[in-house]
Formats: sequence, C-alpha cells, structure tokens
Amino acid sequence: MGDRLQAIVDLDATGAQARRLADRVVEWLAAEGIVLAERTPCVPGRPLGHPPGPHWHRAVTDDWDWPPSDGLAVHTVRTGFTSGADMPGAALCPRCGAATALDDAAWRRFGDAMRTWHDEGTASAGCPACGTAVPLPDWTWDEAPLAFGSLGLEFWNWPELTPEFRARTAEVLDGHRTAYVWGKL
Repeated sequence: MGDRLQAIVDLDATGAQARRLADRVVEWLAAEGIVLAERTPCVPGRPLGHPPGPHWHRAVTDDWDWPPSDGLAVHTVRTGFTSGADMPGAALCPRCGAATALDDAAWRRFGDAMRTWHDEGTASAGCPACGTAVPLPDWTWDEAPLAFGSLGLEFWNWPELTPEFRARTAEVLDGHRTAYVWGKL
C-alpha cells in the first residue's frame, strides 16, 4: 500500500529565513486548525511532526474518502524533495521551455549540480538548448517532480491538497515561489 506524501517547497527561502518562515506557517496552520501546534511522533521516518488538526479538511479537496492518517513534517535545511521511487524523464528549462532528456550524461550533469547545491546552497545547470546557466531550484521536471529548497512542508498520508491551500501557503511564505511535489513510497 505505501505512504503518500505531498510537499510544498519554498524555492526562494534562504537557510537563514527557513526557521522563521516555518514557524510562521505552522502558527498559521495551527490557528486555522489544519494541524496541531504540538509535535508528536506522527510522520514516517521523522521523530516528530504536527498531527492533523480538527479542521484539516480546509486544506484538501472535497472528494476525499479518508482523513489524514499522519501529520506534517517541517524541513528547515537544504533538502531535495522527490516523489518517491520514480524519477523524471526530462528536465524543463524555465528560460526557453526546452526539455532535456535525462540520459546518463544529463543525470551526471544534474547530479553534480544537486550535490553542489546541497553542499554550498547554490548551483546551476546549463540548458543545452539555449545555453543559459539556470539555478537548480528554477528547473522543472516532467512526470515525477523534484524540488530543491531550504524549507519544505511535507504532508504525509493526507487527501490531495487544494491549489487554493497551496496558494495561501505561498502567501504566508512572503509570496515566495513554491513547488508542489507528490508521490508514494
């Protein structure tokens, strides 16, 4: 059966901003009753997270058949978020829109950029179509999403989050660009 995850990743937050912004989002979510402020052992693979609150349904689509069975994990360090076991087939350049097939050579290039980003906090990968060096968090990915950020909100085993909820979360994050990553482990 597996565990479902959905993450809202702040693509603009710096490491210095991540904790402050995370606290603001959790305060807002707790005030709305979407999650509880206290932390409990309620997320897979993490010691503590925020359990669903009494109004968790305000964050999800209307066509759910089940309530959340786990909680919210908040990440405030540089993290690469993935959809689980699946990996994308192409990287999409945000400058020219060209798709770069992720063959072995492209994966090596993007893998090098991912390691540099993780270690140093910034990295770019060049687009073979337009020649632009694009910051790693700006790339988008087909089919199986990836996102890179210093702040991520991972909802475990929740019904689908609504686009409106994701947009409100971005507003609380000072209007930062966000990515939505979903998957199953």
